[in-house]
Amino acid sequence: MRDYECPPFMRVSTDDHQRALIGLDAEIVGKKMLESPKDSLTTYEVVSREDMDGNDVSRLTLTSISGRTHQLNVHCAAIGHAIVGDTVYGFEGEAAANGGLDESALPEDKASAELQQAIASASAGKPMCVHAKSISFRHPVTKEDLSFE
Repeated sequence: MRDYECPPFMRVSTDDHQRALIGLDAEIVGKKMLESPKDSLTTYEVVSREDMDGNDVSRLTLTSISGRTHQLNVHCAAIGHAIVGDTVYGFEGEAAANGGLDESALPEDKASAELQQAIASASAGKPMCVHAKSISFRHPVTKEDLSFE
């Protein structure tokens, strides 16, 4: 079901979906989600390298090809370079570390735990650094292709 009255027309859970989750252990729900994963693809380009309170950070252009929920956050975390200010997938975030990958699966050039901690401390209390430069989608009612810069 889609919420057509309140943009951005996100997929919302139905009562039936919510009832199906009642009484399930969070670990079981997570396993159910992993049983039928969907492909997702993100491309990135390094725009600049910058300094944040004496720590090296990079400004990126991220392009979500498949548009999955939290895709940019998970993919950045999964390559060992979480988005600055991400309290869910970032350093010691609420979600599975490294986008759910084992430490051994991460690339060798991932940000060290010390650097991630320093950046997390420098960005504490600040909003996550993600902003849309442009967005394009097909309107769910009119079927018109829309683009905004």
